[in-house]
Amino acid sequence: PADGHSYTEQGASVWIPDSDAVWVSAQIIQDYKPGHKELLLQLLSSSSDLPPLGNPDILEGENDLTALSFLHEPAVLHNLRVRFLDYSSIYTYCGIVLVAINPYEQLPIYGEEVIDAYSGQDMNDMEPHIFSVAENAYRTMGREERNQSIIISGESGSGKTVSAKFTMRFFAVVGGSAQQTSVEEKVLASNPIMESIGNAKTTRNDNSSRFGKYIEIGFGRKGDIIRANMRTYLLEKSRVVFQASAERNYHIFYQLCASRDLPEMRGLKLDAPEHFRYTNQGGEMQIPGTDDMSDLELTRNSLTVLGVQPVQQMELFRILSAVLHLGNVNIEASGRSSDRSYADDRSLAIFSKLLGVEGSQMAHWLCHRRLTVGGEKLVKPMNGQQAVEARDALAKHIYGQLFTWTVHRLNSALRSQRGETRSFIGVLDIYGFETFECNSFEQFCINYANEKLQQQFNRHVFHLEQEEYVREELPWSRIEFSDNQECINLIEGQMGMFDLLDEECRMPKGSDENWARKLYDQHLSSKPHPHFRKPRLSNSAFIVLHFADTVQYECEGFLDKNRDTVFEELINILKASQSELVSELFQQHGNMATVANGSVRSGKRATREHKLTVGFQFRQSLQMLMDTLNSTTPHYVRCIKPNDLKEPFIFDPKRTVQQLRACGVLETIRISAAGYPSRWTYEEFFSRYRVLLRGRQSPDNARGSCTHILPELIPDPDQYCFGKTKVFFRSGQVAFLERLRAEKLRVAAVIIQSHVRGWLCRIRYTRIQWAVVTLQRYSRGMLARRLARTLRYTKAALVIQKTYRMVSVRQLFLMIRQATITIQAFTRGALTRQRAVLLLQARVRGWMERRSYRRVRTTVVFMQCCVRRKAARKQLLKLKTEARSVEKYRQLNKGMEVKLMQLQIRADQQVIKSFHLNHIIILYVLWFSVDITLTYSGAKKNCVNQAVSQAVAAFQTELDEERRKYQGLLREFTRLEQRYDNLKEMPFLNEALKRTYCLVCCAPSDIRVDVACSLPPGLPAKVLFLCVRHADVSGDQARAQSLCAAAVTAMKTALKQLKTPQNSHIFTCLLLKCLKNDSADSDVPPLTADLTPVTRSLSDLCIQAYQQMLSITGTHLHSITVQALLESETIPGLSAGKLAVSRKRSGSDPRPMGGDAPTMASVLRELGALHAALTHQAVPQTLLEQAFHQLINMMCACALNSVLLRKDLCCWSRGLQIGYNVSLLEEWIRNRNLQAGGAVAPMEPLIQAAKLLQVGKKSDGDARAIVETCTALSSQQIVKILTLYTPHSDLDEKVSVNFIRTIQVLCVCVCVCVCVCVCVHASISMPQGSCGYNVAYLHRCDWCE
Repeated sequence: PADGHSYTEQGASVWIPDSDAVWVSAQIIQDYKPGHKELLLQLLSSSSDLPPLGNPDILEGENDLTALSFLHEPAVLHNLRVRFLDYSSIYTYCGIVLVAINPYEQLPIYGEEVIDAYSGQDMNDMEPHIFSVAENAYRTMGREERNQSIIISGESGSGKTVSAKFTMRFFAVVGGSAQQTSVEEKVLASNPIMESIGNAKTTRNDNSSRFGKYIEIGFGRKGDIIRANMRTYLLEKSRVVFQASAERNYHIFYQLCASRDLPEMRGLKLDAPEHFRYTNQGGEMQIPGTDDMSDLELTRNSLTVLGVQPVQQMELFRILSAVLHLGNVNIEASGRSSDRSYADDRSLAIFSKLLGVEGSQMAHWLCHRRLTVGGEKLVKPMNGQQAVEARDALAKHIYGQLFTWTVHRLNSALRSQRGETRSFIGVLDIYGFETFECNSFEQFCINYANEKLQQQFNRHVFHLEQEEYVREELPWSRIEFSDNQECINLIEGQMGMFDLLDEECRMPKGSDENWARKLYDQHLSSKPHPHFRKPRLSNSAFIVLHFADTVQYECEGFLDKNRDTVFEELINILKASQSELVSELFQQHGNMATVANGSVRSGKRATREHKLTVGFQFRQSLQMLMDTLNSTTPHYVRCIKPNDLKEPFIFDPKRTVQQLRACGVLETIRISAAGYPSRWTYEEFFSRYRVLLRGRQSPDNARGSCTHILPELIPDPDQYCFGKTKVFFRSGQVAFLERLRAEKLRVAAVIIQSHVRGWLCRIRYTRIQWAVVTLQRYSRGMLARRLARTLRYTKAALVIQKTYRMVSVRQLFLMIRQATITIQAFTRGALTRQRAVLLLQARVRGWMERRSYRRVRTTVVFMQCCVRRKAARKQLLKLKTEARSVEKYRQLNKGMEVKLMQLQIRADQQVIKSFHLNHIIILYVLWFSVDITLTYSGAKKNCVNQAVSQAVAAFQTELDEERRKYQGLLREFTRLEQRYDNLKEMPFLNEALKRTYCLVCCAPSDIRVDVACSLPPGLPAKVLFLCVRHADVSGDQARAQSLCAAAVTAMKTALKQLKTPQNSHIFTCLLLKCLKNDSADSDVPPLTADLTPVTRSLSDLCIQAYQQMLSITGTHLHSITVQALLESETIPGLSAGKLAVSRKRSGSDPRPMGGDAPTMASVLRELGALHAALTHQAVPQTLLEQAFHQLINMMCACALNSVLLRKDLCCWSRGLQIGYNVSLLEEWIRNRNLQAGGAVAPMEPLIQAAKLLQVGKKSDGDARAIVETCTALSSQQIVKILTLYTPHSDLDEKVSVNFIRTIQVLCVCVCVCVCVCVCVHASISMPQGSCGYNVAYLHRCDWCE
C-alpha cells in the first residue's frame, strides 16, 4: 500500500501475494501510468532481507503495530516475524489488543522479578507482556471502580491456558502481601487440579483445555484478593471413552497409572495405561518432557491446599480408577440372534468394590433396561452394542459428576470471609477454534462459542467504538468490518441448527440421518444460507463457513451427545453406594434437574426439566457469559499459533496470516491508530485534572474549563477532540496528562515540605545553639582545671623519676659486681676440676685397656680349644677309614692283645682327662663372655687385633704340641699288627662323643636368652648349630628338630619382652645362615633331618625382629623429631621469639616442656646408640644402611609435614636453624659411612625447604631461582610454604600474591617419593612421601642371602 504516485516511478518497492510466503517483496522495473494493462516487477532474491516498504528502518520490530507508517497486512506480518525470530519477543501490542505468539519453549520472563518490574508501570512505558495487560486491568479497576475482563482467545495450541495461568499468578502476587495469603495460594493451587482433570493431549496441543472456564477474582478496597469463583462450560465427556489417533485421555488417568506402585495406590488395582481401553485408543501413553508421577504429586498438594483431606483425595482417586476398570468390563452377546448380552468378569468386580456397590446388580442393569408399558414395568435385555453404549454413558456420567463436584469444591475453598468484594477481574480461558479430520458435536459447540466471542470482540472494538464517535458527533470516517451475525443466526436462530437438533432429540425415533435431512431442507432447499453447505459425497455431514475457517461436521453421534442420557437404574445403584463421596455425587444429581452434564432416562415419561439438552444448556451458560463480558471493561489477548509442528521459534506465514485475518487484528490496528481509545466525561476530567487549571474554576462550568485549558496542555489539536458529553484523547495522551498532574502535585508537595522543614530546622537550630553555649562553658572550666592538675602532676613526676633512676642505677651496679665475682669463682673451680678429670680419665682408660686385653686373651684360648676339637673329629673320621682297610689282618698278631689292653687303659685316662678339661673350658668361657661383651664395644680396634694375634699364636703352639703327642700315639698304634681291634675302639669313642654331646647340648639350654644376647657376636648361634649338627650325625633327628623348635620358641618369647630386639635378630640370622651354608657346603655331608619348617620360622622371626627394632626406634625418634630438628635453637639467640606451642591432638604423645625439651644432641645420641649396638653385633653394612635409611626418611617426612602445617616455622630465622640442624644430621651420617644406602636422599626436601625460607621472594628472578633450586619439592609444597611464610622482624615482609602466582606458573610438579629398603620377606609401611603416595622398594639384603 504505497500512494498512487509511487507506482509511476521505477524502483518503487511493493508487496505482491505469494502462495507459500503469503507476501513477497518486489520492485517496479518500468514506469507505470494509469491505463497501462501490464506492470513489470522484479522479485527480490531473499525474503529475510526485505527492503523498506514505506516504513523507516527505525520502525522495524516496533512493539506496537499502530505505530507503523503503513498499516497493511504484509507490513504487520513482517513486523511480527522480525520480533518473533530476530528479537525472540513473543508479545506485540496492536492498539488495545495484545498479540501473543506461542514460542513452544519455556522462557525466563515470568519470574517474580519480572512481576515486580511491571507492577505499577504504564503499558506505554514497558515492553509488551501479558503482565502489562494484567497490570492495566488491575489499575483500571482501582481507578474507575469498574469490573474488568481479560479475554484470551485463539486456536487450540496457541497458548491460551498458559497465558491465563500467568495472568492469575500476576494477580496473586500484586493482590497479596509479601507472602501469599491463603486466598492467593488457593487461586494458584486451582490451576494444577483443573489441568489434570480438564486438559488432555490433542493432535495440535499437548495440554489442550477440553472445557471452558471463566474465573472471577474478587478484590477488596485495598486491592487485595478477597475471593475467587470459577464457571466451567461444556466438558468434553466423550474423550473419557474415546480418543482419536495420537491423542490421550485426561491427564489424571495417566498420572494415577504412573503412581500405581505407591503404597497408598496399590489398593486401586491399577496397571500400565496400555492395559486400559479408555487410555490406549490414541496410542500415546507419554508426553515428551512431562512426568505424570510428579504431576500427580503436585495435584495432591494442590488439593491439600484447597482443604481436601487425604481421605477424600483417596475417595476421588478410587472413583477415577473405577472409571478405568469400567472401560475394561467385557460385554459379550448371547442368544440366537445376539439380542442379549451379559457382563461378568474381574474388571466389573474391581469396579463394584471401588465404588462400594453390588456387583451383581451392576452386571444385571448394564445389560438390561426397564420399560413402562400401560402402567406395567417390563425388563428388557439389551444387545451387545446397546450394553457397550450404556457402559460408556455411565463412565461419562460418573466423570462429569466428579468434575462438577470438584469445581464446586474449588469454589467453596476460594470463598473468603475477609471482607466485601468491591470489584472483580474475570479471566476467560475457553477452547479455541478447532477443526479436525472428523468433527463432531464437541467441535460444533466450541466453534459456536468462538463465533459468539468474535462477535463480542467485533462489536466492542469496531461497532461500539464507531457508535460512540457518532453519538458524540466527532468528525469520523466510518470503517466497514465483517460481521459474523449471519453465521450465529444459522446456529442459534429460529429454526437454526440447535433448534432442529433439539426437535429431533424429542422425537421417539429420532436419528442423526433425519436431522441431517432437516438441515438440508431448511438451509439449502427452501432458503439457501450463505454459511451452510452440503458435501458432495456424503449425506450425513454438513459444512459451516465460520469466521476463521470452513469446517465439515459428521452428523453421527450428535443426538446421543446432545441428549447425554444414562439409565435411572444405574444411578439408583450408585446412590446406594457405601462410599460417602459416590453417594454424595449422585444424591446431588437427583436434586439438580438442570445440571450441565446430562439427564437421566427412566421408564416413565420424564418431566420437562429432565429434557433440557446439552446444547440448550450450553447456549444458556454462553449467553450468561456474554452478558458478564458486556458488563465489564474487556482487555483482549489474541494468541497466535506460529506453526503446526510444535517446534520452538518456527514462523509459518500461512498459518499466522490466517489467524490474523480471523481475529480482526488489522481492523484493530486501523481503528486504534485513527480513533480515540481514551475518553473522559467533562466532570470526570475536571475532577481529575483540576490541579492543572489556573485560578479559581467552578465545577458548574467543567466543559468551558476543559476547552480553555487543553490547548495550553496539549499544543497539537489533533491529539484530542471535544464531544457533546466527553473529551476524547488519542493513544498516549492520558499518560501525558497523568505525568503533568504528577509533576504538579510533586512541585506543590516540595513547596510544602520546604516550609515545614525550614520551620523545623529553625527550632532545631535554636535548641542546638543553646546546648552548644552551655557545653562550651562547662568544657572551658573543665579544661582549666585539667591544666592545673597536669602542672602539679608533672612536677611530682620529675621528682619521682630522679629518685627512681638513682636507685635503679645503684642496684644495677651492685648486681653486676656480684655477678662478676661469682663468674670468676666458678671459672677457677671449673679449671681445677677439668685438670683432675683428665688425670682420672687417663688412669681409668689404662685400667680398662688392661682388662680388655686379658678378656681377649681368654677368648682366644677358647677359640683354640674349639679349633682343636674340630681337628680331632676330622682325624677320627680318617682313622675310621683306615680301620676298614686292615680287616684282613684280624687273624694276625694275636699275641699283642695284652699290650693292646694297656694302650686302651691309657686312652681311657686321656679321654677322662680331656672330658674334665673341656668342661672347665666351657664354663670358663661362658662366665667370662659376659664381661667380654660389655667391654668389647669400648676397646680400640688395634688393641683387639693385637690380642687376637697373640691368642692365635698361643693356640697354634698348643695345637702343635697336641698334634705331636697324637702322632706318637698313632705311630705306636700302627706298629700293632692286629689292626682289626680299631673296630672295637669305636663303641668307646662313640660313648665319649655322646658324653661330650650331652655336655655341649645341655649348655645352650641352660643359658637364658638375655645372657645369650650378651655373649660375643655369633657365639650362641654357632654353639646351637654344633649341637644340632651333632644330633643329626648321631641319627637323633627328633632331638635336632626339638632343639631348633625350642630355640625358636625362646626367641619369640624374648621378642615380646625385649624393647631392643636387635641381639635376638642377629642370633636368629646367624643360626639361619649356618643352616643354609651347611646345606650348600659340598665338602660336609648335609643334614639328614628336615629342618625346612624351622628355617621358614627363623626367616619369619628374623623379619619380625627387624620390624620390631625399627618400630621401637622409630616411635621414640618420632616423638622428639619435630622439637629437636625444627624447634630446638642449636644456634642460640637467632630466633626473634619463642615458637607457639603446638596444638596437641587427642591421644598424641606428650612432649617434654621447659629445660627437658629434646635437642639435636638427643637425636644424635639415640642414633649413635643404635649404630653402636648394631656394629657390635657385626650387622652387615647393607642391612645397617637400609635401617638408617628408613629411620632418616621417617624423621624428614615428619619434619617436612610439620613445616607445611605450622605457620610459626615458616620464617627466615627458623629456616636457618632447620638448615643447621639438618647439616648436623648429614655430617653424622657421613662420618659413619651410611650415605651409600641412600640415607642422605630423604633429607633433600627438608634442606630445600630450609633454603626456600632463606632466599629472596620478591622479583621474577627470585621465582626462577626457587623453581630451579627446589627440585625435590612439589609446586603445591612450594606454594604452601610461601603462603605460610611469616616475617618475624620489620626488615622482612610477607610474600605477595603476585609472586606466588608467578611460582605457580613457573613451577613444575616434582613428586618426591621416599624409597624404603625392606627385606623381601615383608613390606614395611612407611610415612607418606611429599607426593602423598606410600612407596616400598623391595630389596634382598646380604644377610638374608
